[in-house]
Amino acid sequence: MKVNMGSADRMVRLMVAVVLTVLYLSKIVTGTLGAVALVVAGIFLLTSLVRFCPLYTLLGINTCGTKPS
Repeated sequence: MKVNMGSADRMVRLMVAVVLTVLYLSKIVTGTLGAVALVVAGIFLLTSLVRFCPLYTLLGINTCGTKPS
């Protein structure tokens, strides 16, 4: 996989994942919406750790500052 996610994007995704998890664990978000929040948090966490977002590839987005060759 080619890296397509920059540092700022990774930090934002990690913060959103933490906030969604805290909202679920504190029972502010429950039910179906809570389950969706946990799935989104998991996806954000996973994509942040591997620095690759498949949706970015489909849309042609690259937030990683690549060095010109």
